[in-house]
Amino acid sequence: MSQASIVLKAYNSSWADKFAAEKKVLISVAGDWLYGSVEHVGSTAVPGMIAKPIIDIMFGVKSLALAEPAIMALTQNGYKYWPYKSDVMHWFCKPSDEFRTHHLHLVPFESPIWNERLKFRDLLRSNPIIAEGYANLKQELAIVYKEDRDEYTNKKWPYIQQVLYGNKLTS
Repeated sequence: MSQASIVLKAYNSSWADKFAAEKKVLISVAGDWLYGSVEHVGSTAVPGMIAKPIIDIMFGVKSLALAEPAIMALTQNGYKYWPYKSDVMHWFCKPSDEFRTHHLHLVPFESPIWNERLKFRDLLRSNPIIAEGYANLKQELAIVYKEDRDEYTNKKWPYIQQVLYGNKLTS
């Protein structure tokens, strides 16, 4: 599977509009499985944050099992399903793994991962010191792991844990 390189871009105010437009599409395609809300998460949801220009969307579902039929509905409407972290979410990208404009995460509403992602997004939005630290880390990691999305993502985790739970940073 060929993946796109990690390329970070300066914040673009159109990202909020792109989320709003895709949210409407998702509700029309998979609204039968919506439980809770549809949230803009990830760095594109944080004004001023440097980010991969990919809109991350968290779509609440009652349970992963009950949301399984949504996989077919979404794949028939432009999303590519990947069994990534399938114990906590159904994960999709659009339009392809090589060129991504959207990541979609079907996540049980108010589950630990749901709450964690919203808490981190809200901390980035409200705390400039945390946001600056995260932006700096992302820039460093994008250089070192430009061709390795998994490691880029994994290496951000200690910072996120430290911010959310006060755990000591370890490399």
